[in-house]
Amino acid sequence: MHPDRTSTTRFPVPVDAALRAAGWQPGRWDIKQAEIWADTLREHTSPAGHRHAVFPAAVEAWAEFGGLTITPTGPGRQIAPSTLHIDPLHGLHLARTLADLGRALDSEVAPLGAEADDRALLAIDAEGRVYALDHTGDWYLGPDIDQALGTLTSGTEPTRLTAG
Repeated sequence: MHPDRTSTTRFPVPVDAALRAAGWQPGRWDIKQAEIWADTLREHTSPAGHRHAVFPAAVEAWAEFGGLTITPTGPGRQIAPSTLHIDPLHGLHLARTLADLGRALDSEVAPLGAEADDRALLAIDAEGRVYALDHTGDWYLGPDIDQALGTLTSGTEPTRLTAG
């Protein structure tokens, strides 16, 4: 039987296509790599004494999507989509920045990855919500990794977080 092209997928078709082209497939789960990243982040302390938060939502996102370079396939709805690299070590030296965001959100925040040109750091909170941090501010990308990947790969304008 051929898979039905109209069948429901977890992601919208363009997002699914970009993920599969990056090497993702349903059931992908590299918990060993996720644990290596978790240990590296836990062991890192900034010169000022800031430490990284590590929690299940982050580890699960790293296990499923970590190591992927996701290249959008379309022009973008509202803004140009950018290529993403899911690797929390992009945020290794930003423990204070992430802790500050966590305080503002009343949650813990861990690094998730970055836009490939390092324009923005991607971060995830303990509830699984995803954010981008760049020189213009902090942006809310979605209530979970699935929605955030859709926002990023489709070029949908994210929501700016307002200062407390």
